[in-house]
Amino acid sequence: MTMKRVGFQQDLPNLAKRHAAQAQARAAVETAQAAQATKVRQIRLGAGQAWIDLAYAARRLTALDGIIHSLRALPAVARTAVASGTARPAQSLGIDQAIAGLEDRRDELVAGVARARAMLARWTGVQAPETVGDVPAIDLAPARLRAALEQHPDIVSADAGIRRAEADVDAARAEKRPDWGLEVAYQRRDPRYGDMMSAGVTMSLPLFARSRQDPRIAARQSARAQAEAEREETRRTLAADLEAALADHQMHHSQWQRAQRVLLPLARERSELETASYSAGRASLTDVVDAKASLADAELTVLDREAEVASDAIRLTIAFGSEDR
Repeated sequence: MTMKRVGFQQDLPNLAKRHAAQAQARAAVETAQAAQATKVRQIRLGAGQAWIDLAYAARRLTALDGIIHSLRALPAVARTAVASGTARPAQSLGIDQAIAGLEDRRDELVAGVARARAMLARWTGVQAPETVGDVPAIDLAPARLRAALEQHPDIVSADAGIRRAEADVDAARAEKRPDWGLEVAYQRRDPRYGDMMSAGVTMSLPLFARSRQDPRIAARQSARAQAEAEREETRRTLAADLEAALADHQMHHSQWQRAQRVLLPLARERSELETASYSAGRASLTDVVDAKASLADAELTVLDREAEVASDAIRLTIAFGSEDR
């Protein structure tokens, strides 16, 4: 006897298994969203850091240009002093050497501007980007950053991993419950036997649970415990990184304030005093050049330290802050 058979069959997993599958899917979506949020933060951090680098590189270049411009008139003054016998010939050479040294530093700053612009273009996709506006206010709220740790993408991803592990445990436990199945079929047979319709119900029998389902449940429970431990490790690592970064920021802020309030005013005052002393005939041109070079160092030091503080603020705000800040 031969026949042609057309049928429909549908498996019906038990309710616990369906709920576990839904929980696994939700956890997978949350993990993907956390990974995307992490990538977005990396892009924002890279762009913010590149913006700060470009802004302060341009400010350093402007400050150094001002110092060099103020020194360019001194070689002519030195030659006049040498011709009149009030200065030694070597002093004019010292001025040229000082200007050449500052020109070397200027070349480094020009290269720094180009590098920062290239990095900003890399993160933003804008060709030949420029910084517009003032540097953002350098302020931090440590308490807010600590409170935002629970919303950090790494924590969110770890929480999703725990929920995924819990769903896996539920799915393993659901294997102890029977699954159902329905089947409807039509068989076309030889005319001597007549066609036939059939319907059936199937049920799985989860037998031998001790050797089949129970070991799987135990393995999934161990995976859940590991996910919880990894979540705690992630939280502690982020908290430690935040506190270390806040300590560095406080150090950089103190150094910046000291350079701004102490070092720079002293260097400026020294430059003014040496210039006045030279006008009164009590100082040499070399003393004036040294004072102006020290002023340039002080101005660049202030900008360097301010850039460190701004970089800390950008990094902490983006890396540890909530998405709405």
